Amino acid sequence: MIEMTLEIAEKIAKAAHEKAQQLNKPISVSIVDESGRLVYFSRADHAGFFTFDTSRAKAMAAASFKRSTMEITEHKDENPLLWYSLPSVVPAQALPSPGGLPIFRDEHVIGGIGIGGGSPGEDHECALAGAAAIK
Repeated sequence: MIEMTLEIAEKIAKAAHEKAQQLNKPISVSIVDESGRLVYFSRADHAGFFTFDTSRAKAMAAASFKRSTMEITEHKDENPLLWYSLPSVVPAQALPSPGGLPIFRDEHVIGGIGIGGGSPGEDHECALAGAAAIK
């Protein structure tokens, strides 16, 4: 089984920050392993102080549900009870908001990336750039 390593997480985060610099957005990046444990966090200068929490919760949602938080957001109305009850079941642990992606290696989820600090579209773009760094 391939696991999320610090080396992989750093490479993913670096690529996400490079994309954010192109967009001129200060972001935070959280990388979690397949069980949602934080492996790596980085915050750009001037990124908001809530971006730690939002980036981590997006990474956890993506790793847990094994799909992008953009996709989760687009389909949230198909199961509203889940999304209304999620905050009471796992408070502050999973945020179904664009900017999170599962990280795959050999068709196996090894973790997730979460971005906080930009618009939903910008966060998603940065997450895509990070995930692409290890393909």
